[in-house]
Amino acid sequence: MNPNVQFDFIADKQKNTLTIRREFLAERALVWRCYTESELLDRWFAPAPLSTKTKSMDFREGGHWHYAMVEPNGTEYWGLMDYIKIEPVNYYTALDAFSNAAGEINQDLPRAEWLVTFTDKDENALVETVVTYKSLSDLETVIQMGMEQGMISTLEKLDELLLSLVSGDM
Repeated sequence: MNPNVQFDFIADKQKNTLTIRREFLAERALVWRCYTESELLDRWFAPAPLSTKTKSMDFREGGHWHYAMVEPNGTEYWGLMDYIKIEPVNYYTALDAFSNAAGEINQDLPRAEWLVTFTDKDENALVETVVTYKSLSDLETVIQMGMEQGMISTLEKLDELLLSLVSGDM
């Protein structure tokens, strides 16, 4: 990770939240597109060496994103993001859940509310993601699952994608 960009990963065990703040060397509108368009999400939204594939996406209030993170051996880990509120290029809120390929939510794993905010930081974009869990136990479960290392790896893939988009190497 570029040591000159902001990265914060804060677990608040009183509020059952994770706050991830990450600066990107790109303009906010482009970073927003990378978070909200399935063709771009498929290029970065999984820690290496996993890849991402979208089954369906409808980015609107009341819409969803149903996707899988895929290991090189083909093993799939399905997720479902239900979009609640969207203010383009500024923020969105969503409910995130583990699911199966049919989109049925796995009740045994934590579900969380995400607030993803996009702001300008000089010529760069700053994305703050606040993930709120129902309980301390749910928060601790995702921390134990490797959420911090997974986010670091995933956001590094977004850095690479943004670099290629900005330089026109699509």
